[in-house]
Amino acid sequence: MGSDILVKALENAGVDTIFAYPGGASMEIHQALTRSSKIRTILPRHEQGGAFAAEGYARATGRAGVCMATSGPGATNLVTGIADAYMDSIPLVAITGQVPQAMIGKGAFQETDFFGMTLPIVKHSYLVTDIQQLPRVIMEAILIAESGRPGPVVIDVPKNIQQNRAQVIFPSREEVLSTRPVPKANDLELNEIIGLIKNAERPVLYCGGGNYQFQFE
Repeated sequence: MGSDILVKALENAGVDTIFAYPGGASMEIHQALTRSSKIRTILPRHEQGGAFAAEGYARATGRAGVCMATSGPGATNLVTGIADAYMDSIPLVAITGQVPQAMIGKGAFQETDFFGMTLPIVKHSYLVTDIQQLPRVIMEAILIAESGRPGPVVIDVPKNIQQNRAQVIFPSREEVLSTRPVPKANDLELNEIIGLIKNAERPVLYCGGGNYQFQFE
């Protein structure tokens, strides 16, 4: 099932802990987590607490923290934690259940456009519409959250994707990395940056997305 594929993909990505509050649109994933011997599921008292706990895990380990909630108000309770991770450059992967694909955009029970409402506060977002892409999406999300300037990534998984069955291919970390170009500044861009710094009266180097700030006299 798609829920088991998702959990297996998390295991392959090195995830060993998930902070997850259950709900109707994510119940299949919770059931799949009970069959995992590699991932510890921690039940927070509130989805927002789960997001902040995942942030604490990321700060302590240097790896992406993973949290999960159901659709609708369960997902929206993650927003404050996601925004905080974005502002503080914390690697975070937020997995949310979503109503079945056939019901998206039709005002289904506890449906919210979580993909759309979190766009300004994430590095990247996924709405999984093909079960075959699920393993790659999970691996990519972890890598995006941890690479470059760290930050949050959202993965919205419709309930029918969780319930579908398929034979899928699980890409390795190296395979996913090999298809992601490494951004580099060219000489012209670097010279422009150097010129701006030289011409500034009081240049400030801003690093870490809010964690550190240096000022040069």
